[in-house]
Amino acid sequence: MIPMRNSTIFKSRWMALIWAAGIIWFAVQVAEPDGTGTNAAENATDVTGEPITAADEKALRDAFNSL
Repeated sequence: MIPMRNSTIFKSRWMALIWAAGIIWFAVQVAEPDGTGTNAAENATDVTGEPITAADEKALRDAFNSL
């Protein structure tokens, strides 16, 4: 992961800053979301993969209310 010896990284303040910036850049690249920007609530599906309709929601609400 480190292209040079550890002892030479921290001899120079600028080299240490460049090394730290590379570590932060790597962490951001790994941790950031994939950028699709989709909202899971807008894409809700049932078990079969079909989108949930208002009629499906009403049927589920009625089933819970009848318990």
